Amino acid sequence: MREFPVSKVCRLIEPGPVLLVTTFHKGRANIMTIGFHMMVQHDPPFIGCIIGPWDYSYNALRATRECVLAVPGVDLAQKVVDIGNCSGDEVDKFEAFRLTQIPGKQVKAPLVKECLANIECRVKDVSLANKYSLFILEAVGASINPDRKEQRTFHHRGDGTFTVDGRTIDLKERMVRWKAFQD
Repeated sequence: MREFPVSKVCRLIEPGPVLLVTTFHKGRANIMTIGFHMMVQHDPPFIGCIIGPWDYSYNALRATRECVLAVPGVDLAQKVVDIGNCSGDEVDKFEAFRLTQIPGKQVKAPLVKECLANIECRVKDVSLANKYSLFILEAVGASINPDRKEQRTFHHRGDGTFTVDGRTIDLKERMVRWKAFQD
């Protein structure tokens, strides 16, 4: 084994796909890119997301207490990186990146039509937002796009490189203790 910088351990364990986060505040929709998020619990579904005061969406999320987590396919990777390289206070990102807003059913933040899935969320807990920029979100609605040709997601490795999902292995029969989570 070779030593690895502890400051870069996120590159080793970041499990979730890159996401887009949409907000709607003061009559305007915005979209941002995030790579740091995690499932916190299954039922009700809580998701932890790092969105800091350096992000234009931070104030919108604090004010409205709602957002959408959109899951882009790998075919949107370059666009998703470019979205993360500009600020919503300077750019209408939906227009600039030609993404289609779909009204949410549970929240005012828009869904992203071009994405594989959209998860409508409400802020459940902000107690760690000031100290760690960690918001706990509760999923209150979800939609998927199963007809979309590209279904693979991609994962940020923390250094400008990404891993693309590959083949899926089915071990459901071995998950004897977790049958409730199989479908």
